[in-house]
Amino acid sequence: MQEVLALAVFAPFCIFYMGQPLKLDYLWAALCLLGAVYFIFRA
Repeated sequence: MQEVLALAVFAPFCIFYMGQPLKLDYLWAALCLLGAVYFIFRA
């Protein structure tokens, strides 16, 4: 969960404050982390 929250905060910071371009890699990284969270916390 900590990695998901960090990505949710750090990615917009990089995009809006630091002016980094939005890449498709961010989407894939987010989907991989969400998948990991799903498999860890499923019953």
